[in-house]
Amino acid sequence: MKMAGLIYPGRNAVIAWIIFSCSLVAAIACDQPLIGLAPFVWISLPVLERCIIQKPSLLFWALIALLPLSTEWQVTASLGLDFPDEPLLILLTGIVFLKLLHQPRWFPEQLAGERLFVILTIYVLWISLTCISSEEPLFSIKYLLAKTWYLIPFVLLPQVLIRNRNDIGKIAKMLLVPMLLVVLQTLIRHGQYGFAFDKVQKTLSPFFRNHVNYSSMLVCLLPVGAAMYMLCDKKNMRRWIGVGLLIGLIGIVFAYSRGAWLALLAGIAAVWVIRKKWMKGLIITASFLVFISTAWLITDNRYMRFAPDHDHTIFHTDFNEHLQATLALKDVSNAERFYRWIAGVRMLAQKPITGFGPNSFYGHYRPYTIRRFETWVSNNPEHSTVHNYFILLALEQGFPGLALFCILYFAMLVRLQHLYHRFQSRFYRITSITVAVILVMIGVINSLSDMIETDKIGSLFWLCLGMVIVLQQKEKEERELLA
Repeated sequence: MKMAGLIYPGRNAVIAWIIFSCSLVAAIACDQPLIGLAPFVWISLPVLERCIIQKPSLLFWALIALLPLSTEWQVTASLGLDFPDEPLLILLTGIVFLKLLHQPRWFPEQLAGERLFVILTIYVLWISLTCISSEEPLFSIKYLLAKTWYLIPFVLLPQVLIRNRNDIGKIAKMLLVPMLLVVLQTLIRHGQYGFAFDKVQKTLSPFFRNHVNYSSMLVCLLPVGAAMYMLCDKKNMRRWIGVGLLIGLIGIVFAYSRGAWLALLAGIAAVWVIRKKWMKGLIITASFLVFISTAWLITDNRYMRFAPDHDHTIFHTDFNEHLQATLALKDVSNAERFYRWIAGVRMLAQKPITGFGPNSFYGHYRPYTIRRFETWVSNNPEHSTVHNYFILLALEQGFPGLALFCILYFAMLVRLQHLYHRFQSRFYRITSITVAVILVMIGVINSLSDMIETDKIGSLFWLCLGMVIVLQQKEKEERELLA
């Protein structure tokens, strides 16, 4: 019987061998190693079926854990995918739509009259309108679809899946443990190069595109680790969390990212601001200063005074020289930012209401640049955008799009300050201020880049919005319990 089984394999074994052989041949023929993963997909189908049909929440937790580990996969010359988190986002979005189609009452009741959710809905509707008038309709529709499959898993699903403190702690652990592994492997690999500034990029693959993405996610997760440290009652566990925090800080130092360092300082300052209830005043003051400084630069073309010397804006391989060039406004990355910011503002002046449409900056910014601000990296082979998310929103979605996003963002910060002072529970007070600190850090990072459209920072931002709404519900439950 056993010999017969070896000679005449079962139907499943035959199918498995066929899939393995075909995928191996296809991977070699197409020079695409990832095609060789097909047999593993076949093996995992029963697990996926269980996740989708019986426990779709497992996909959500898997998504959280895989965020720090995801990688960019160029499927074709024109189609890129963040793998595996983006397929999970799409799958979760589809599951939610099917769930709502069959069970409309499954929609979380607390979202119906929630102001933040209403603002978000209006904002998404405005994005839809700008897609209609877009200069690049196809790119804009892709942007809207991507926005949808980020919002539903990170804003809507937490209202259903996060029920208590344990669930919040679970999110923290599933973000921190994978990120710690990434930091450890980065430091080990970087150490082989003597922690040289110009070698940091080589140590991040395949998890992060560059040191800016890496340091941005790392600095935003440090407050989560600090919150776990403060809330942990077990001495041994607290010690290990402290070690993890120290490793994270070392990772930030050797990431050599000025934006992340600035975000860390802003996050520390945000704790003090929230405790003093100064968030509203800070938002008003910061908005006024941005408006005044922008008006001053535009008047009489004063911004032309800051035009860089093309031949002296270079990338330095020594970090001390890099910092000195930054202070002297001769660093190529900052000079290139001025070049694109000016183009972005001039584009906004051309179409201030609807903008050029989501995802349209790269194809249209060249005619709006000023040659005097050009640097030797202005050919932009990476197809990157304006390096300021707020300017990007304005030029692609018009002033209304920028205004709606800022209203949403500032309302989140003010609401978190309110929750911090209203909660009686120490756990939820610390959770509230932690989410607020992350949002402040993301705001600082995106004033120098445009990373809310990336899977790492974008996921954290929209998850923070989901958490704000969850915390509001917990504060309401706490008041009812104490009444």
